[in-house]
Amino acid sequence: MKTHHRDTEGTEMELNRITEQVIGAAIEVHRALGPGLLESAYEECLCRELSLREIPFERQRPLPVEYKGTRLDCGYRLDLLVMGTVVVEIKAVEAIEPIHEAQLLTYLKLGGWKLGLLINFNVPVLKDGIRRRIL
Repeated sequence: MKTHHRDTEGTEMELNRITEQVIGAAIEVHRALGPGLLESAYEECLCRELSLREIPFERQRPLPVEYKGTRLDCGYRLDLLVMGTVVVEIKAVEAIEPIHEAQLLTYLKLGGWKLGLLINFNVPVLKDGIRRRIL
């Protein structure tokens, strides 16, 4: 029983380490660019920053939907999947809406991941634009 707890703790520590690295990279991008650009620009720059920091990620990963035993390609794509475990959704919106958080939770559920970050770059201070969600 204790082993399981330690494994869970180890996984949580690893996920926390990854999210800290992603948030650090995002803060660097935001510091350089500020608010007001398109999501695609922030995504491009965040990918560059993650690469420079040698943090492995997948970009625009397809996310199939399973419905009643059939896999459907509905065109959903994750902005980023970092180190195979943390889903990152990038926004450049006036405010994070409940629908954005619902989208992230749905992606986590569909892909079987535990942790996601919703990062809205269109804010004066980036930490105000970050939502961390656990499924």
